[in-house]
Amino acid sequence: MNLAKLLLAAAVLAPIPSVSLAQQSVNGTVTTIDRPSETIVIERTQDGTVGAGGGGATEQQFKAPEGVLDTVHPGDEVTFSAQQIDGNKTITKIEPR
Repeated sequence: MNLAKLLLAAAVLAPIPSVSLAQQSVNGTVTTIDRPSETIVIERTQDGTVGAGGGGATEQQFKAPEGVLDTVHPGDEVTFSAQQIDGNKTITKIEPR
């Protein structure tokens, strides 16, 4: 019985670190807004120094909840958080910088 309780506790607590990491704020620049598909493309700002082995900035596409696409425009620098929802990377919070 104790083993079952331990396994249940581990199963409940295991996703917590990944959820908190998903909620970290990231900086980037809005490159594309596609209203018909309700998506936004953001180029993440490179962290640290860029050297010979640096990969540069990366662009990612996100689903955007209703109303988010009206708060930012292409070229805007933003701070945002995203989370995996129903198999899609989805903006959970976005603010112009």
